[in-house]
Amino acid sequence: MKTLFFLVIFASIIICGCIGNEVIELDGVEIREYEGEDLSSINDLRDVSISGPQEIEINDYFLEVFGLVETPKKYTYEEVLENQKYSKVVELQCVMGWDAKVLWEGILVKDLLYDAIPSSEANTVIFHASDGYTTSFPLDYITENDILMAYKVNNVTLTDSAGFPFTLVAEQKWGYKWIKWITKIELSDNSEYEGYWESRGYSNSGDLEDSYYD
Repeated sequence: MKTLFFLVIFASIIICGCIGNEVIELDGVEIREYEGEDLSSINDLRDVSISGPQEIEINDYFLEVFGLVETPKKYTYEEVLENQKYSKVVELQCVMGWDAKVLWEGILVKDLLYDAIPSSEANTVIFHASDGYTTSFPLDYITENDILMAYKVNNVTLTDSAGFPFTLVAEQKWGYKWIKWITKIELSDNSEYEGYWESRGYSNSGDLEDSYYD
C-alpha cells in the first residue's frame, strides 16, 4: 500500500512538471479551431525568409523603438509582453501561392509607438529584422488597424521558423510584409522607403487587392 502511495505522489510530481524546487513551464497546446472557425496548422506557416530561420537568444534580445520619436525605447522580451495582449484570426497569403489562417496573439504596435511619442513629422514605420530584412508601412495603417506584433500562434509561442520572438501580423497585406524576427521599429518621414523585396520590384504598399509586383 505504501509503495502504491509513493508511486502516485511521484507520478503527480512528473505530471505537474515540478521536481524539487524547479518548476518546468510547458508551452501551450496548439488549437485548430477558434469560435467555430477552423484554423490552419502552425506547420502551414512556411519559411521563405532571405537567410533561413533565425535563432534569437532571448536573454540577449532587445526591441528598439527609435527614429523620429521624443523618447527612444529599448525593451527586453519580457518588457514587451507587459503590454496589454490581444488576439484575432488573420489569414496570411504568400505570393508563392500558399496561405494559412491562424489565431495570432500579441501586443498592439501602436502601444509601443505611443510610449515612444512619435514626432509630428513621422509618417512611416520601418520594421527591421535580425537577418537584415526590412519593410515599411504608413503610420496611419499601423495605428488605425490595430496591427499586432505577435508572439503566439494558435496558442503556442512562435517557433524560430514562425518568427520568434515577434512577427508582424500585417492584415490585408501580402506575406512579404509580414516581417519576422523583429528587432527594431523605426519612425521615419520617408514615405517612399523601400524594404528588402520592395527595392527589388515588389509593391511598396503590398495590398492584397493589388498585384504584389509593380
